[in-house]
Amino acid sequence: MTDSTERRRLLQAAAALALAPKASATPAEPQPGPAMTGLLPATRTPGKPGDFDFLTGRWKILHHRRRNGAWDVFEGEATVHAILGGICSVEELRIPARNFSGMGLRLLDVKKAQWSDFWVNGAAGEIGAQGLPGSFEGGAGIFQEESEEDGKPVIHRSVWDRSTPTGCRWQQAASRDGGKTWLMDWSMDWTRVS
Repeated sequence: MTDSTERRRLLQAAAALALAPKASATPAEPQPGPAMTGLLPATRTPGKPGDFDFLTGRWKILHHRRRNGAWDVFEGEATVHAILGGICSVEELRIPARNFSGMGLRLLDVKKAQWSDFWVNGAAGEIGAQGLPGSFEGGAGIFQEESEEDGKPVIHRSVWDRSTPTGCRWQQAASRDGGKTWLMDWSMDWTRVS
C-alpha cells in the first residue's frame, strides 16, 4: 500500500467519524438518598444558628426535574449568604437559559429551635405563605409538611444531604400513601465555585 493510499484511507475514516451521529451524553437518573425516603425520627433535633453555613458561597447547579414522566436536565447557579448570626440563609437562584430566578429563604425560629424553608419565585415576587418546617438529622436537612391535593393527603419532603466543602445535594419528593412510597420530582447537585 502506498503512502497516498494509506493517507486517503485515514482521511476517509476521519470524515466518516466526523459525520457520524453523536451519542447523547444523558446524565444518569438521580437516585434518592436514604433521608429522602426513610421515616423521620419521632423526636426532631433542635435547630441551631449556623446549620445552613455549609450552603454559604457561590455555586453551579445541575438540575434534574421530572416533567411528564421524563427527566429534564439543565444548569443553574446560585449565590447564598448567611445573615443574622447564622439564623437566616438567603439563596439567589438563577437559571439564565430559562430566564428564571428565585430566592430560597431558610429561617430559624430561635424560640422553637425549628427551621423553615421558604421559596420566592422571581416572576411572582411573593413569599410562600408557610415555610416547609425541618431539622438536621444524621447529617441531612429534612423538611416536610402534610397537605391535601384533590381531597387526598400528600406528604411533601425536601432533603439537603451529601454536604462536603465542595458540594451538596437537594432533592424533593412527594408521597400519596402515607410515606410508604415516594416520587422524586427534582434533584439538584450543587458544586462550589467559591
